[in-house]
Amino acid sequence: MSAEKVLYICQEITPYLPENEISILCRNMPQAIQEKGCEIRTFMPKFGCINERRNQLHEVIRLSGMNIIIDDNDHPLIIKVASIQSARMQVYFIDNDDFFHRRFTVTDGEGNEFADNAERSIFYARGVIETVRKLRWVPDVIHCHGWMSAFVPLYLKKAFADDPYFKNAKIVFSLYNDDFKQKFKQDLGNKVLIDELQPADFSVLGKTPGYLSMMKLAVQYSDGIILASDQVNKNLLSFVQKSEKPCIVGSEENGYQNYYDFYNTLSEQK
Repeated sequence: MSAEKVLYICQEITPYLPENEISILCRNMPQAIQEKGCEIRTFMPKFGCINERRNQLHEVIRLSGMNIIIDDNDHPLIIKVASIQSARMQVYFIDNDDFFHRRFTVTDGEGNEFADNAERSIFYARGVIETVRKLRWVPDVIHCHGWMSAFVPLYLKKAFADDPYFKNAKIVFSLYNDDFKQKFKQDLGNKVLIDELQPADFSVLGKTPGYLSMMKLAVQYSDGIILASDQVNKNLLSFVQKSEKPCIVGSEENGYQNYYDFYNTLSEQK
């Protein structure tokens, strides 16, 4: 079976955020895969620095309106959408006043990482999942980019393993040179936990969770790994090698043909 529908869960996309390794790839690759005949859906967080008027974002009322509970706290989920006209591509934005209305993305004006980045990542992952279910759209491949999407594979493989929208999807995780320094609080497990999960499901986070443990969690529950940067964390590379997960080095040649071939190879596996 070939991959006909691909869901992109991105941390950054240009032109909505400045150009960098992730944002450029997440702008160009979905377009290239769409031009190969695939149907795509693309998501990113609606960071507060994104100018809604200039980029013509608008709320999708029929998709908004639910609450996501994290550690007994309700957080309203707001869905917005915009179009990249030159690519004929829509982008869905996950928004919430508590997590995404500050003026910066993952650090403040002095470069200090936000203390709630883990909770923001959890909200983003669960927000995308719930929105795709509301769209009644069944992806063949789900491709995650950046640590902000790190909890998606866990939720899909454990909490939504039997969900008809996701149970047959193959999960691909791209690794970048996007390390952060901050360690998260020891109660992160309480925030990750939902009814369908057990603490053992995310034990790799350990007692002092941070970037490396989050990425290991993503690798653990992904079906395939793409090395999208030349300088991926060496400890993480070692973990990928030991996991024996299918893995390729990303390339932009031939319109991201190796990504497309990788999707199809994974989709053919039971």
